[in-house]
Amino acid sequence: MIVADTNVIAYFLIKSSLTPAARAVYQKDPDWIAPVLWRSEFRNVLIQSLRRALLSLDEVLTIMNRAEGLMKDNGYRMDSSRVLRLAASSGCAAYDCEFVALALDLGVPLVTEDRALIEKFKSTAVSMVTFCS
Repeated sequence: MIVADTNVIAYFLIKSSLTPAARAVYQKDPDWIAPVLWRSEFRNVLIQSLRRALLSLDEVLTIMNRAEGLMKDNGYRMDSSRVLRLAASSGCAAYDCEFVALALDLGVPLVTEDRALIEKFKSTAVSMVTFCS
């Protein structure tokens, strides 16, 4: 089991240069979880792609449906005090610290491409390449 950051979910489902790395993560461990926040972040990624004319509305809807299927009921509600304490001590955004808190609480890695998270939470956050090596 891993905590998959929203960017990893996006790279897995939206074709990009990082899609092969995200697929390698999934092949190594297909049991992905995330804070419930992932849905809102992912919707924002999709709508930005729509507005930049990178994806059509039909593609956006299809991808969101696939994402919800991928993540099933694997969304966790996070304790605000835990998240805020992590954000205060690290300087990272509170929404990013939701992913960190979940990984720490369950003792599983957070797979992310967010360099700040990888730097601030070395024992928890890892890149896709590091996770797969």
